[in-house]
Amino acid sequence: MAAVLNINGISKSYGKVKALTNLSLQINQGEVYGILGPNGSGKTTTLGILLDVLNADTGSFTWFGKAPCKESRRKIGSILETPNFYPYLTARQNLSLVCKIKHVNETEVDRVLSVVNLIGRADSKFKTFSLGMKQRLALASALLGDPEILVLDEPTNGLDPQGIAEVRTIIKDLTKAGKTIIMASHILDEVEKICSHVAVLKSGNLLTFGPIQSVLNSQESVFVAANNVETELLKLCLSQIDGVSNIKQAGNKFFLMLVQGKDSAYLNKALFEKGIVATELGIQKPDLEANFLALIK
Repeated sequence: MAAVLNINGISKSYGKVKALTNLSLQINQGEVYGILGPNGSGKTTTLGILLDVLNADTGSFTWFGKAPCKESRRKIGSILETPNFYPYLTARQNLSLVCKIKHVNETEVDRVLSVVNLIGRADSKFKTFSLGMKQRLALASALLGDPEILVLDEPTNGLDPQGIAEVRTIIKDLTKAGKTIIMASHILDEVEKICSHVAVLKSGNLLTFGPIQSVLNSQESVFVAANNVETELLKLCLSQIDGVSNIKQAGNKFFLMLVQGKDSAYLNKALFEKGIVATELGIQKPDLEANFLALIK
């Protein structure tokens, strides 16, 4: 896939505090890229630099293979920190003002309100909105002009479970529609549910990055035991089954990974065909929190 963003050795300090140190990343078209880390890790600083709100001390970045310019900026919609709207204006009136600022046709307003499921409250004043509705209106504002990329800073921060679910659903729908999304968050669960790729920051340093399953070891593992055969024979048979990898032994059990498209029923059948009856067979969920905490220690 084509790269939409290349970050090359960006650093940023506030006095003696290093907010970012030599950050380099590539984000490709169609990815949902989570920038994950605890508070103070440099997430918002990174987004601020990418959106030309802050200047980096050193390093550079390109959008669509070019240095930042007005043309590339028009292809990017963003929410950076707390969204601000006029409380006594309606949702439609607030978005109409944004259209004037962005030089976007006001016919866009109803379209984006429909995307975020606020068309029924288009003529309600902003001050009457819940936190979740305010965040959805901010998303609608970012979608004006139909940008190719969305840059979102903590899009579910402070929301109740219903609000989080609503925003999550909208982001997933936008991804299906072909948008590239860059999302900063300190909430592991949200990143795991939404993102395809992740970069983990701590104190301004990039710890690791890549597909989320490999970075956070989020793939489920299968465990199997067969008390009627020797463990060495079971291990040998497992190693001969197509789609089985990463076999590890713990006592009389073996833990392993199956390639996409293979499941525990497939494994059970393959073992049976080799004359082995599994006495235990199941799925072990990954401990994402433990994996994440181990990364940032």
